[in-house]
Amino acid sequence: MAAKRKAAKKSVKKTAKRRPAKKSVKKAVKKAAKKTTKKTAKRKTAKRKK
Repeated sequence: MAAKRKAAKKSVKKTAKRRPAKKSVKKAVKKAAKKTTKKTAKRKTAKRKK
């Protein structure tokens, strides 16, 4: 989970540079980390179904 959060932080910082950050980076990172975990979980279930 920590590694995912680190990766999320990197991507969030990149997007923040492109546009003015409205919300705190921490919140965005948490959201991004959640998103990635959900995506991976979905992918894993899809693989299992195959």
